[in-house]
Order: sequence, then C-alpha cells, then structure tokens
Amino acid sequence: MKYKTLGKSGIKVSEIGFGAWTIALDWWGKKIEDDEAKRMLRRAYDLGINFFETGDMYGKGKSEKLIGEAFKGMRSDIVISTKYGYEFEGAQQIGHSELPQRFDPLFTEHALEKSLERLQTDYIDVYGLHNPKMYHIKDDVIFHTLDNKINEGKINTYQVALGPAIGWTQEGLEAMNRKNVSAVQTVYNILEQTPGNELIEAAERKNVGILVRVPDASGILTGKVSADTKIDEKDHRSVRKGEWVKASLAKVEQLRPIANRNGLNITELAIKFIISKRAVSSVLPTVISTEEIEMFSAMSDGKYLSSQDMREITDLYNSWPPYEIKSTIQAA
Repeated sequence: MKYKTLGKSGIKVSEIGFGAWTIALDWWGKKIEDDEAKRMLRRAYDLGINFFETGDMYGKGKSEKLIGEAFKGMRSDIVISTKYGYEFEGAQQIGHSELPQRFDPLFTEHALEKSLERLQTDYIDVYGLHNPKMYHIKDDVIFHTLDNKINEGKINTYQVALGPAIGWTQEGLEAMNRKNVSAVQTVYNILEQTPGNELIEAAERKNVGILVRVPDASGILTGKVSADTKIDEKDHRSVRKGEWVKASLAKVEQLRPIANRNGLNITELAIKFIISKRAVSSVLPTVISTEEIEMFSAMSDGKYLSSQDMREITDLYNSWPPYEIKSTIQAA
C-alpha cells in the first residue's frame, strides 16, 4: 500500500481508502451484518489501508459505531474522516432524498460530540461538511466554528464533501480558498471526469487533497453492471439510465487497448488512472466484501500510468459527447 499526504494537513493517508457507508446501509444491493462489517474493516487495515471515511448519517451513526468498535485501542494507527450536516435524529429518510441540513455552531457542537462518542475517540482527523451548498461555503461562521474545534484539539483538519449528485464545481473551488480545508471529496472516474478535472487542477495549485468516490462508475468499470443488469429501485445506482449504461460500455471498449498493453484489466486501469493524478490523495471504492477490499488494495503497488497513457485517456475523454450531470448517480 502506498500513502499520500492529504493536502496541506500533513496527514498521511492510504491511496486506497475505505468508504464506510456501505457497512451501514443496503443501498448497494447488499445488507452487511455487523460482524462481517468489522471483519471488512480489520482486513482493510491488515492490507495497509489506514484511511476510513464515513459520515454520521450513514445508518444514523451505525457506520461510525462499527469503526469505533472495530478499532478500539488502535486509535493512533488509523486516520478517521467523518462528515456532518444532516438532521437525521428522529427523521425518516425516504429513499435517497436529502434530509434538512444544519451547520450552525450549536448543531456543529452537538454533531461533533455525538461522532466522537460513537467513534470512541477524543479527536477526529478529518471532519467534513456533508454536501454543503454555496451559501454554506460562503458562511464565515461555519468555518470559524470548525477552526475553533481545531484549536480545541477535537479535529485536526476538515474537508468539504461535494454532492449529493456529481457536479458542484463552484462550491468545490470556493471551498479550496478556506485556510483549513485540506480536502475536497467528489465523484470522479475515468468515464466521468467533469467537473473532477477542474477541481483536481485547482487542488494541485492550492495544496488541497482530492478524495474520490464512485471510482468504478457505479459498477460499469468492475463489470458488475452490463446492458442486461436489472437494478432494484432501492439501490443507489437506480438513477443510472439504460442509455447511459449502453454509452458507457461502448467507452470501456475504447479504453481496453490501453489496459491490455499495460497488462491491466479495466478495473485496474480505472483505479490507476485516478491515483496517477498527483492531487488525488485517496480513492474510496465502493466495497461490500473482503474480496473486493483485497482486489482494490492490490492496485496500490507504486506502478502508475505513463504520461503517454494519461494523454491518450484524456484525448479519448475529450472526444466523447458531453454527458448530462442530471443523469449521473446521486452519491452518498
């Protein structure tokens, strides 16, 4: 496992991280039992993954609790990232709809203390705003409150997680101007490089780490989704339309020669494309088994794509018709 520095924070994180929302929700086609979830977390650690990224609303605190239980007594060995901003206590979430958001000082204090309790720790390495809107990014009070939490030793740095859908370019660019924003999280993959390319370019200039989710394009790049795949309406990928799947599969075939000449399969090419970007600190594959954790972990081997391969992929991407942001997945 290789490690990178998370932007200006100085924190070293594994190139492959563990996105822990799947262990608390069945939004990816599988309900993971608690014991299995803890086995997955510990196996990830054994493979060199030290970066565990979650959010307080995942399972209404369940994901955080599982991380706290799995790594009890090992706090200094792992990097914990969690997010807040949704009022989920006592609320019923219908489907994948967003809940009301709050980032005011009182709510921040409450949310942070609850996360610390569930994670069984007295500090969080990377605290994050979960899907903030532009008026939140421009609110000095929110960031002053988070700065105070750094001064109190309760958090080390913070991130802005963009969403829920792909996009949010201006929010990401604006967030990078905040002094203690060390990371911006976004949907990014070899098939969906907009607006990620612009965010990555700005992040490199501003010494901000990029955290990547949905690197597999919702299963297209792992072979889990084909033209014949039927996705349950409860599944997080249900917003992917048939025409998008068909077009994406055609693009994969155009990428295959690059993968073949490097001795890679498409999944390996897709992940190596992302980690070959200098500003990307960690990739968060969607994993629902220890076997998948093992597969993705093995891809962090220090062998990156050549500049020629990267240019060829860029040229291919630029030749494809623009996609519509509204047709892409609403990532957690």
